[in-house]
Amino acid sequence: MAFEELLNDPVIQKYLHELVGPTGMPVAAAPPDGEVTDEELAEKLGLELNDVRRALFILYENDLASYRRVRDEDSGWLTYLWTFHYENIPENLEEEMYRLLEALEERVDYERNHEFYLSEPAGIRFEFAEAMELGFQCPETGAPLEPMDNTDLVTAMETRIDELRDELNVEVTGSNP
Repeated sequence: MAFEELLNDPVIQKYLHELVGPTGMPVAAAPPDGEVTDEELAEKLGLELNDVRRALFILYENDLASYRRVRDEDSGWLTYLWTFHYENIPENLEEEMYRLLEALEERVDYERNHEFYLSEPAGIRFEFAEAMELGFQCPETGAPLEPMDNTDLVTAMETRIDELRDELNVEVTGSNP
């Protein structure tokens, strides 16, 4: 998939935005063909050099950019020539989906195996042991803590887990549905 096609995908735009943030997005959204220096990118995009370098480093950490160093023979200065590797984005997104699936499976297990109490006025949720220590009274408002039914939350997480498993072609393992 070409850079242009990838960058038109809203999921990929969101992924890049989450990685580099709003100040780095112009760098991520403008991958040049071939090699480019951080100074050239900063000048072309009208950005601060530090913002460009930060975005490039984040892209590098996520295998979406690489660099090679070239030493100027006269001055001895090092120049970094950057190349973008957006062909790695689909694989990175798949890895993110697996991490999300694992985190959701752990969270749904936690939600199923714990009892919660809620302070409605403060919007604070407590586990049973903590609520008991507090005498089933909210430490912020003094309101009584009410048993919380987290069935809707568990159901929503189970639905998302099923969707992720379907999308990733993952079979059900362990005791999770």
